[in-house]
Amino acid sequence: MPVLELREITKVFPGVIANERVSLELEKGEIVALLGENGAGKTTLMNVVYGLLSADGGEILMDGEPAKIKSPRQAIDHGIGMVHQHFMLVEPLTVTENIVLGREPGRLGVIDFKIARERVIEISQRYGLKIDPDARIEDLSVGMQQRVEILKALFQGARVLILDEPTAVLTPQEVRELFGVVRSLVDEGLSVVFITHKLEEVMAVADRIVVMRDGRVVGETRPEDTDEIGLARMMVGRDVVLRVEKPVSTCGDTVLEVSDLHADDERGLEAVKGVSFSVCGGEVVAVAGVSGNGQTELVDCIVGLRRPTGGTMHLKGKDITHASARSSIEAGVSHIPEDRHRRGLVLEFDLAENLILGDHRTPPYSTRGLLHPKAVTTMARKRIDDYDVRTPSEKVIASNLSGGNQQKLVVAREIGRDPELLVAAQPTRGLDVGAIEFVHRQILDERAEGKAVLLVSLELEEVLSLADRILVMYEGRIVREFTADEADEETLGYYMTGGGGVKLDDDARQAGPIESGGDA
Repeated sequence: MPVLELREITKVFPGVIANERVSLELEKGEIVALLGENGAGKTTLMNVVYGLLSADGGEILMDGEPAKIKSPRQAIDHGIGMVHQHFMLVEPLTVTENIVLGREPGRLGVIDFKIARERVIEISQRYGLKIDPDARIEDLSVGMQQRVEILKALFQGARVLILDEPTAVLTPQEVRELFGVVRSLVDEGLSVVFITHKLEEVMAVADRIVVMRDGRVVGETRPEDTDEIGLARMMVGRDVVLRVEKPVSTCGDTVLEVSDLHADDERGLEAVKGVSFSVCGGEVVAVAGVSGNGQTELVDCIVGLRRPTGGTMHLKGKDITHASARSSIEAGVSHIPEDRHRRGLVLEFDLAENLILGDHRTPPYSTRGLLHPKAVTTMARKRIDDYDVRTPSEKVIASNLSGGNQQKLVVAREIGRDPELLVAAQPTRGLDVGAIEFVHRQILDERAEGKAVLLVSLELEEVLSLADRILVMYEGRIVREFTADEADEETLGYYMTGGGGVKLDDDARQAGPIESGGDA
């Protein structure tokens, strides 16, 4: 008997059928990978299971019995836990405080922190998830934070664990650790739903694969019965190029020159420590590093969102060290931000309004402060079509799109601006294989047109596929530089986590710039 069964689940949003009569079974001790394009309905379906959304039709069964789930609390009571793509942790609190939050042991409103700590240690030891119960969340790596999320679900009694894009911010080493954790949980009798768009992960971790497209289940298979090409075809409905080939780089004039750059983070601590590098026209330079090692602050400086504390930056010879975000755009810089909600979109605006952000003061979209709706609508419809943003209309509010389609919207705006320098931070985060292929081609088209591209990505496969040069960033410094054909995922992961000791930028580049070239 399945531990979880979904029978013909239907969920409708205004103008969109997100789930159409979806049925799915999950056995005890099984890992089911839920695979599909952006907007296919994967996360919506699991949000229904977890009680964040109410289904418009169908039913949910636990252990063969109907389960009424209208809230996360009811889902937890039924033994269902969910780890979201964006962690739901309170950063100033400790590991213990986060794990027991909402279910704190104690009497008469007084929390017994000693018992809470003992229970956290007990459950972490039981499942082999070692962690410091007294550490503050803000001091933990992303991988450890995810471990806290999993422990929190286990503490709440989860028998079914839903993992939504769980590897999005992890290094290869952390991904392997996560897979080991998931397997150990399954060995303990838990059942796991693994939502991902990464085909290699599906092949590595899943017992069974369920593929969704346009809100429906279109296929089911097992890793031993398929391959990545077959899965991509099932997801997208056509053949997909999983790794875009690129011609030899022809490096033109220097577009971006960063010299001895220093910058602080929000806490006033130095996050960028004397970084120097250049990007020329017709070149993709990638910055690889574990999240939190200064990449965000570096990008913020380049695009005018943060003032450096030292050093200089020049764009085609023009000093942009202290340029504002608006001046940066006017100088020819486009920015795909790593956080599309915070920096990429105004979620309350419609799609057309979001597509002219940054250009809303300039012709043909406005004259003397007055918008021209026809020009805005014409441009919006073309970019929505060109970038395959799944929406019934350009008038849809941005918050109503799936995360992947929100990302496509940002990419469409920034590349559509025809910049001199494209700063792309996590440009394919949350995208499916078909959309990734498209975005990668757009980036390489920019390169072919002689534009400079600075790519910041946690996806090492993406870095190796697109980059001509790779800069490894660790603790605010560039510690190594490689050409794409000199590096592999293991080597990059080694230096990303401090392997080989920290080398200053000048040491890492003592032989001078490495000439780009060769197919990746």
